[in-house]
Amino acid sequence: MSKKIEKKGDRGQPPSISKEVYKDTLQELQVELVKLQRHFIECNDKILIILEGRDASGKDGTIKRIVQHLSPRETRVVALGKPSDRDRTSWYFQRYVLHLPAAQELVLFNRSWYNRAGVERVMGFCTEAEHEEFMGSVSSFENMLVGSGVKLLKYYLDISKPEQKRRLKDRKTDPLKQWKVSPVDDQAIKRWKAYSSARNEMLTRSHSATAPWTVVRANDKRQARLNIIKDLLSRLHYTDKDKKLTHPDPKFVFAYDVSNLGNGQLAR
Repeated sequence: MSKKIEKKGDRGQPPSISKEVYKDTLQELQVELVKLQRHFIECNDKILIILEGRDASGKDGTIKRIVQHLSPRETRVVALGKPSDRDRTSWYFQRYVLHLPAAQELVLFNRSWYNRAGVERVMGFCTEAEHEEFMGSVSSFENMLVGSGVKLLKYYLDISKPEQKRRLKDRKTDPLKQWKVSPVDDQAIKRWKAYSSARNEMLTRSHSATAPWTVVRANDKRQARLNIIKDLLSRLHYTDKDKKLTHPDPKFVFAYDVSNLGNGQLAR
């Protein structure tokens, strides 16, 4: 069956796939996700997936497709709101620890402790000392998680400034997306360069062999969703894996490297 082409991708990406091909591929990958869940339940595995990125980078939509057919009993999505007064006086990681996966669980963080390296840093919601303390301790914290048996995957969804602007405008006009509108949205564009600088520092200082970052070029929502699922399936062991389905396209998903800061692979 020939693959239909609808439009050309942005930032040098190949043309987008058709809606039909997208749906068919997504269904095949969701079958693989069910196989993965059956395996990690049997093996008492603990899986934690972190999705970070600018506002409107596609985190919600990606998570929705990952969990769509998984058992809700063993699957949790964590999207914490503003910290309470008590949270602000506690160890920074404390409120996140409560939501970490137990055996047989898959947990997805829609934003995570990396709020401190992004939104909090740019918007002035934390002090420079608090930011520096976080950056100096986050890798040790993640090393402890991995050492305790948590399988940790970290994804950063990267979009261009024009694409973010288009998506944020769409939020304001689409009645079904009103719940996504935030007072911080307008600052996302105004402080684009500050967010880019914070992103670069976060990726560079918190990327490690134990807990590496994977970058996703997310201007094309369909390709981003499919390739994130392919990537996580390729990196987690489970029985009866269909290996021909689990090869992510490196044009869309790739391991972070400091060279990304200057070679155009990250939006500037």
